[in-house]
Amino acid sequence: MSTVMGHKYDVPRLWSEQMGEVVAKQNELAEGAYVTGQSLEEMRQAYRAERAFWNEGGPSVAVCVDQEVPTRYGAVRVRHYRPGEQGPLPLIVFVHGGGWVIGDVDTHDRITRTLCHLTGAAVVSIDYTLAPDARFPQQIHECRDVVAHIREQAEEWGIAPEDISFAGDSAGANMAAATMLMMRDEGVLTQTRTMLLFYGVYGLKDSMSMRLLGGAWDGLTEADYAYYLDQYFAEPENADDPYFNVLGSDFSTGIPPCYIVAAGLDPLRDDSRTLVEILGLCSVPHLYNEVEGVIHGFLHHSKMLDQTMDVLKEAARFYAEHPIRR
Repeated sequence: MSTVMGHKYDVPRLWSEQMGEVVAKQNELAEGAYVTGQSLEEMRQAYRAERAFWNEGGPSVAVCVDQEVPTRYGAVRVRHYRPGEQGPLPLIVFVHGGGWVIGDVDTHDRITRTLCHLTGAAVVSIDYTLAPDARFPQQIHECRDVVAHIREQAEEWGIAPEDISFAGDSAGANMAAATMLMMRDEGVLTQTRTMLLFYGVYGLKDSMSMRLLGGAWDGLTEADYAYYLDQYFAEPENADDPYFNVLGSDFSTGIPPCYIVAAGLDPLRDDSRTLVEILGLCSVPHLYNEVEGVIHGFLHHSKMLDQTMDVLKEAARFYAEHPIRR
């Protein structure tokens, strides 16, 4: 149970039968691994080992190749997926989650392969430098530089430089949105096709969902979340920076249609609800899906959880329904 100021919320009683089976399998695979009390290397190795099971299978794509992209901090690895067409193809830039501390292009491989397969777009997944090896805003700069380089070398990459979308899960959703906002603010990206954002953190410091949800099942207790932020930020005031506190950014102009997903039993759920309210107030086209009975991180679990594929298919439909405006 999650306990906050004497209140207990029985999250396991509320999750779906399939979600319960996923958590049981997750516990079997992890054996208590990647908890915040471990060393960074222990967390990262355990996370990769547990995620290996969830990345087995899934759709195949014609091209899946790792490439190096120059940034102001040095080369960054990306994984480039293509469905088979020669191009130029629209591009979806994917930024992986993991609390800025764990995760890589391997731990999210099935998600990104599936997005490529369902959308018919090229997908580039960015293996940004993890915290605390680098601190905010280096990760956003790396993502921004990767996108800028690929657009500048569009013919080599086989992409349409004006048909760019951003996607990410959890901390990656935060970074994907921040990268788009930074490039918009710089004037180097005048239009974006869509953003596909899955159970992201967008800057709330307190909320009903934070107080009532989160536990060992998702690794997102209040102490866990504070740990991840402490690893990511060089200074506490970074929490107010608009490239972290996305909710404090200007949404009145230059925001593409947004597909926003929240997990109903996620302590970060209210970040998504608040973002959706802002999108509505600013008349930004959007679709919101709050998936009941599931916890944070459910996008990994398409091997056992039907709702995962439902969400990814809906994301692909939303993407197809919002072509770039010429």
